[in-house]
Amino acid sequence: MNVTIMALVFGSKASTGIVLPLLCLADVLAVSYYNRHAQWGHFKKLMPWMMVGVLFGWYIGKDIDELLFKRIMAIIILTAVALLFWWERRKSDKLPKGWWFEGTIGLASGFTTMIGNLAGAFSNIYFLVLRFPKNEFIGTVSWLFLFINLFKVPFHIFSWETIDAHSFKTDLVLAPAMVVGFFLGVRVVKKIKNDSYRKLILALTLLGAVVIFFR
Repeated sequence: MNVTIMALVFGSKASTGIVLPLLCLADVLAVSYYNRHAQWGHFKKLMPWMMVGVLFGWYIGKDIDELLFKRIMAIIILTAVALLFWWERRKSDKLPKGWWFEGTIGLASGFTTMIGNLAGAFSNIYFLVLRFPKNEFIGTVSWLFLFINLFKVPFHIFSWETIDAHSFKTDLVLAPAMVVGFFLGVRVVKKIKNDSYRKLILALTLLGAVVIFFR
């Protein structure tokens, strides 16, 4: 939802540079709180593929016009949500195994996080398929995206030029509210059951995709 709102206000591509420093700050906060729940085996499996996906997203996205960029963002989210709903309806305990599953999710996550800070939609597939409890989910994802978001920063500064002094001033205005939102989120997560948490992720992701596609 935050990605969708920022894209509507600032424009799809410009918003990626404004959102990224905020995401890095959010990742630091999340890591500091949920780090003990991280599952490092999955971090090691996904990170190399995600880095390759970021490079591909950087190359593809640097010359895309605004309208196409926005539509790609929306299609990415809708595709991910469709896959999530399909898996949830299967109610299967048989999980995909092998490098192809990790590689596909890692590449898709890396590509989509570079295109529009949208990797959450695809990384959710991986962790929801594995049926991670909410704390392990948040802890592992937080470490993944702290590393990958820091990896993206130079591309946004020196190549896409979506992070500059003006965008950083916007971040300074928004950062205090984001910190407050983080601590409110911690309290909310404590009260949500694992099954309800999964449904909430699906619903908010779908809503964001529909809004940005038809805007």
